[in-house]
Amino acid sequence: MKPQRFSITPPTGRSEIVVGDSITHLPAALAAIFPPTTRFTLVCDSGVPKTVISGLQHKLVAQGFSTQVMGIASGEASKTLRQAGKMYRQLAQDRLDRKSCLIAIGGGVIGDMTGFVAATYLRGIALVQVPTTLLAQVDASIGGKTGVDIPEGKNLVGAFHHPRLVWIDPSLLKSLPKLHIQNGMAEVIKYGAILDAKLFQTLEAQADDLLQGYSPLWDPIIARCAQLKAQIVQKDPTETLGMRALLNFGHTVGHAVEASNGYRDYLHGQAISVGMFVAGYLSSHLLNFPDLERIRLGTLLTKANLPARVRRPIERETLLSYLQRDKKAEQGSVKFVLLKRIGKAVSGQAIPEDVLDAALGMSGL
Repeated sequence: MKPQRFSITPPTGRSEIVVGDSITHLPAALAAIFPPTTRFTLVCDSGVPKTVISGLQHKLVAQGFSTQVMGIASGEASKTLRQAGKMYRQLAQDRLDRKSCLIAIGGGVIGDMTGFVAATYLRGIALVQVPTTLLAQVDASIGGKTGVDIPEGKNLVGAFHHPRLVWIDPSLLKSLPKLHIQNGMAEVIKYGAILDAKLFQTLEAQADDLLQGYSPLWDPIIARCAQLKAQIVQKDPTETLGMRALLNFGHTVGHAVEASNGYRDYLHGQAISVGMFVAGYLSSHLLNFPDLERIRLGTLLTKANLPARVRRPIERETLLSYLQRDKKAEQGSVKFVLLKRIGKAVSGQAIPEDVLDAALGMSGL
């Protein structure tokens, strides 16, 4: 696939998204954006192959850039204020200045964490995202949302800080375990469900092959998801108009499931899958979401080995407390994104208590 380019133009400056170009070409692209005096720190997920990191660092040095590498453990447990504090101190010791740049190389946790640190260190330094997981390539790396978790909820501390460049090389998924292909598939299915019925049909037709791991079949799908997110973010960059909130389909309950279990028991895609099953039930009861389309959604999630129910019951009072602290809640009232049909979603939906009770019960909550 020929590399595709999209862009977002928030007030802070242009954010470029490149999909389908090799990571080996990234240093030359950076040299076209940043002056030769720029100091780069590569913040790397522990799951990224060392050859990828060393190869990128070598090419950056060959371009004349000063570079350091900072390793961060993968997983939601790293996405904390404590970890941010450690990173601030390391950056200060390395004497990074306001013209320096952080390059996040890894999954969504590394992207969120590095983005938050870039947004707040010296009141904001440049950021480049190099996502290496499916979930990060189709969603988390794009749009400028950064954040960390606190015990009271997921992503409750954060900032909008758009990367100067998002470099998406789908071939980096070759080393990704099948479990994480399934995890990212949840976000891909979300895009089809809320915005693109044709994409949803493609996923239905190709799911068996896609779930085997990376192949060139993934390239146009990743590009389409990146394009859809860029379009939404461009129209509603700080989630104030209701359009960007569509991207939270399944996330209201999903984030509560993650937080209720201390971010240990569920991958993000698994948790939002439960959330999408709940939202599908709510959609059919409140917006006449057709039963056949609800079955299609559930079938595709199940084919990806994504759950409809939690593994163990979560105390309802605990779950509701996290729902009410969700970023999208208003004065304690929880708002949901629901479906009218595959490819058409609406945000800001208040849910009657009895209908929410039944929907949560269907998923073991």
